Amino acid sequence: MEIPKEDFRKIQLIMLEMLIEFDRICNKHNIIYSLDGGTLLGAIRHKGFIPWDPDVDVIMHRSEFKRFKKICFEELDHRRFFLQDHELDPNYRWGYARLRRKGSEFVRAGHEHMKYRTGIFIDIMLVDNVPDSEIMRKLHSAFCFCMRKVLWAEAGKVLHPKWYVRAWYKLLSRIPTDHVFKWREYVAGKYNTLDTELIRRMTGEYPDRCKYGTPRRFYESRVKVEFEGYTFWGFRDYDEYLRLVYGDYMQLPPHSERIPHIPCSSYQLVEPEF
Repeated sequence: MEIPKEDFRKIQLIMLEMLIEFDRICNKHNIIYSLDGGTLLGAIRHKGFIPWDPDVDVIMHRSEFKRFKKICFEELDHRRFFLQDHELDPNYRWGYARLRRKGSEFVRAGHEHMKYRTGIFIDIMLVDNVPDSEIMRKLHSAFCFCMRKVLWAEAGKVLHPKWYVRAWYKLLSRIPTDHVFKWREYVAGKYNTLDTELIRRMTGEYPDRCKYGTPRRFYESRVKVEFEGYTFWGFRDYDEYLRLVYGDYMQLPPHSERIPHIPCSSYQLVEPEF
């Protein structure tokens, strides 16, 4: 469905409200994070949201998220927000967490049949260490690929345009997600205690120029960047990071590609509180 311009902007402001709360908690408890993806790109190129895309991504190491999650039980403004991952919501099957706005609704197109709690959200991406051995990197990458496909299967069995792929996803969707997450915890735990060169989102896709992950050094130095009139943490070497992930990120895409990458079928708004 097409979202009216005024509602589109209000969704962005609700996300900004959540980002402010997320940043408040992280700063208070010295939790390390960075803006990520289109949000970091938007901060650098537009000083705020990418105009055609209501989206907020933040990123942190799994060890930092575990601290954040624990602190949220006491610190998060539970009147307005709730934290979501596969442990807090058994029907949630993505490999990253979300902070959602209570009282709101946002149903992604093709996800109507899924039972996880909904609401306007920001994504909290989690990164884990990648083994240094070339052989182990390839095996690690293959494991990440398989895990991503299994977790996506519940949506893929509806959304994929080819019937035989939908049938394959239907079979994959029968694999219990708790098995998948147990294996992820095992693999992540095996390398997260090591000082590895690369780091990655285990359920994320990367371009060929950084197909196994990005240098962990990006996460070791941060700088404040402007976003919608506020300042949040971003990688100090954001130019190198964004070029690695996006290529020539300062070049605007053609008009035909300036569309939201999270289409929705229904939504409900609340008044953001600043």
